[in-house]
Amino acid sequence: MAALWQHRALSPAQPRPSWQVRFEDHWELRRRGVPPPKDPNWRALYALKPFQRNLLQNPNPEGLSTSEPAPPCPPKAPWMLLNPQGTFKGWQISTEPLPVGKEATLPHYSWSVKQQRIDLLAEGLWEELLDLYQPNITIMDWYENSKLASCVYQLHVQLLGTDQVTVIGEFHHVAQEGDQGGANKNWHHVSHVFERYSPGVRFVHFLHKTKDAESPSGYHRTRATDSSVSVQLRD
Repeated sequence: MAALWQHRALSPAQPRPSWQVRFEDHWELRRRGVPPPKDPNWRALYALKPFQRNLLQNPNPEGLSTSEPAPPCPPKAPWMLLNPQGTFKGWQISTEPLPVGKEATLPHYSWSVKQQRIDLLAEGLWEELLDLYQPNITIMDWYENSKLASCVYQLHVQLLGTDQVTVIGEFHHVAQEGDQGGANKNWHHVSHVFERYSPGVRFVHFLHKTKDAESPSGYHRTRATDSSVSVQLRD
C-alpha cells in the first residue's frame, strides 16, 4: 500500500504543506502502509486527531470513577433518573419496562437504554482507510454490579454501512452475575476489538442497557461509565 503515496510526491518547487507533513509523520502513515485520503484537508485532519481518542460524546456523564465503588444512588422518581440535557448530551436515552408478574408485586424492573451513533467520516477517518487498511476499532465499557437482579447490564455494538442499516460487524455482551447477595458492588469491565472487518464500515452504533428496579423505597439504578469507542492503527 505504500506505493499509493507515490503519486502524491511533490516536486522541490512545490514543498509539502506543513499540516500534511505533521499529520503523516505523527501517525507514521507511510510506514504502516495506510492509503491516503482523496483531496484531504490536512489541517482539519490534524486537528481532529482521529486515532486513539474516544469518539463517544460524554463517556462519563455521571462523573463516576472506576477506581472506587460507585457512591450510593438515592432513590428517585422514574422521570428523574436521567436528564438527556447537560452532561448526557449526545446520548439517546430511553426506558424499556420489563414484564410484570401476575401478582404485580415489587420490585418492578426496567432497562435504562443509552445509545450513540458515530459517523466515522465526520470524526476524521476516510473511506480508503476504512475499506483497504481497516484499522482496529476498540470498544470498552464499565458497569456497576448493582446486584438488583441476576443480569444488570447488556452491551450491543454494530459496525454499519453507509445506509446506517447494513450490519457489517457486531458484538454483544450480556452480563450474568448470578450473585445478588453481599454489599460488594464492584465495577466490571467489558471490551472488544473489531479487526479485519469487511469494507464499507462508515458508522459505529454503541448501545448499552443497565437495569433499574422500583422497590418500596423508590427507584434504584445500575450505572455505567467510561464508555469508549476508539480507532487504532496497527504497528
